[in-house]
Formats: sequence, structure tokens, C-alpha cells
Amino acid sequence: MPRSAKIHRKTNETDIHLKMNLDGRGKARIATGIRFFDHMLELLARHGAFDLEISVKGDLDVDQHHTVEDVGIALGEAVLKALGSKRGILRAGYFLMPMDETLAAAAVDLGGRPYCVVNAKISANRVGDFQTELTEDFFQGFAQAARANVHLRALYGRSSHHQVEAIFKAFARALRFAVSRDKRLRSVLPSTKGLL
Repeated sequence: MPRSAKIHRKTNETDIHLKMNLDGRGKARIATGIRFFDHMLELLARHGAFDLEISVKGDLDVDQHHTVEDVGIALGEAVLKALGSKRGILRAGYFLMPMDETLAAAAVDLGGRPYCVVNAKISANRVGDFQTELTEDFFQGFAQAARANVHLRALYGRSSHHQVEAIFKAFARALRFAVSRDKRLRSVLPSTKGLL
């Protein structure tokens, strides 16, 4: 059975419809109103091998913050819902992603405790139409909603575009590993506590 979820998140600031299949083929249909952010979510789907549909009506006339953060929250909610009991998953994953002169690292643990650390010195305020400082807000929102540890770092790099993109790709691949199922442990909860 494919592990999938539908989320409708509506606030006074955003209206988000999101569909996700963790066992997909990397297909994406994204419309957030922020084109570079759309691109990051498209490559998140491709590198994570997730099928992902997101449509957002946000108050972009005010700022991008609500849209970006709320998409992170909705994505985290979808992952948590699609995982169900979490039995048989690998739970944690990490990845190093090179992108030309840039190297990014990501580590994800779906162990039930939300925490997020983003360490990146991105020099440009914007990449395309995207406010780069919101990269952290997106992942903070995801970590809280998915109840996950998310650690991301741009170890080095000249291009702000490459730094943001490498972070998203590294995260996608770390998450792909974390949600993967281990046939040997299919009915086992990946924790000695007996609770995630």
C-alpha cells in the first residue's frame, strides 16, 4: 500500500492543498506563487522520490514568510500522517550533496522530537524571487509538524543559488532514506522506547 496523505491547511494568511505519496516516482505539481520556491519543492519531490502536489493561495502582497513557513508545516503534517505507526521505517537518514562548488549536508531523524538547526551563510538576500532567509523558516515548520530532528548545513559554496538548492536536495535524499522501509524490521518500531 502506498503511504500517502492529503492536507488542507487554511489560516487567515494561507490556504494550502497538499497531496503526498512517500512511495512515489518523484512527480511534482507545485504552485506557491514563488517560482524559485516551486523549483525547490519540485526537486525535493524528485530527489526524495515522492509524488507531491501543492497549491497555495498566500498573502504574498504582505510577505513570503507565511507562505513558505506554512508549506513547511503542511509538508511535515503530510509526512507524519503518511508514515502512520512508523513501524518498519529506517527512521533516520543523512546525505552529503555536492553541487559544483557547494557542498551541503543533511541529517533527519523521525524520532518524534522536533528540533531544527540550519547552518548556512547565504550572502544573497534573494535567489530569483525567493527570500533566502526563509529557507530556515521552511525547515523549522517542517521539523515542528513532522516531529523530526532536521540538521542542515551548507559547508561551503560561492553561489547562493547553489547553497539553497544543495540544502533542499540533501534534505530530500536524507528524508527519502529515513522514510524507507526495512524488510527485516517490517513490524518493528525503530525505537527501544516502544514509542515514537
